[in-house]
Amino acid sequence: MAKEMKMTKVEDNSAGTRVKRGVLTVVINFFLWFFSLTCIFPLFWMLYSSLKEKRVFNKDIMSLPKEPTLANYTKILSNKDYRLMQSVGNSARTTILSVLLIVIIAFIVGYILSRVDFILNKPLYIMFLMGMLIPIHSLMVPIYIIFSKMGLSNHWYTLLLPYVSFALPMSIFLVQGYVKGIPTELEEAAAIDGSTFSKTLFGIILPVCKPILVTVAIINVFSCWNEFSFALILIKDRALYTVPLGLKQFTGQFSSDYPKIMAAMLITMAPIVVFYFAFSKQIIKGMVAGAVKG
Repeated sequence: MAKEMKMTKVEDNSAGTRVKRGVLTVVINFFLWFFSLTCIFPLFWMLYSSLKEKRVFNKDIMSLPKEPTLANYTKILSNKDYRLMQSVGNSARTTILSVLLIVIIAFIVGYILSRVDFILNKPLYIMFLMGMLIPIHSLMVPIYIIFSKMGLSNHWYTLLLPYVSFALPMSIFLVQGYVKGIPTELEEAAAIDGSTFSKTLFGIILPVCKPILVTVAIINVFSCWNEFSFALILIKDRALYTVPLGLKQFTGQFSSDYPKIMAAMLITMAPIVVFYFAFSKQIIKGMVAGAVKG
């Protein structure tokens, strides 16, 4: 009887544990679904609001459109004064060139700081760390003055300079930490086989560093695409506007056409969304590997 009582208590305890775990799972899933909806709903709201006319939107901003229209999209794409697609092209060019320069420079400098022992190794490393601590926007006034005096503002390459400069400290820090975790035996074996420094760097170490370089590229793609402050003070010519500056022109001094703004935002979001879904597997692998290794 005692054994049967013990078995019954054990079964009751296991059943109670399963019930508690089941309830806990339901509660956690509920909160996860809730937070997921809070992220998805603004995008869905932007989508159906862009299909409304301005007067309909101002009457009720939350209701679904009874008569959806693509007029906002056609007006934006057909009106040459907006030059929205030109802004998208400018942002794409600036982002691609900036990210390429950041990845290449961060990889080379990060490797040298991690592997090569020379007098300026620690001072340079500390300098890059200090670059991470300085608030970027506190340097806007001196950068504006320097660029204006040197004639560097308002060119197609203007934004490359601040974008690359301010992204390098964090990027070099990530690459340097990742390279430290790579066994030096790889370079030693390559040296024994007669490999040159450049061949070892780009033929052996570069493929191994692919996860962290992907992470660096992802971070800076979104950063460069969405950057507004430096573009605002350094670019005056409308033909050189990036996406954030292109969206600014849809906001008036006393009123704003919000459905048209949302349509423009969805158009400018399209390249980034396509980029994310096209490289989603590499992005997830890069972020996970970079976080674990670095």
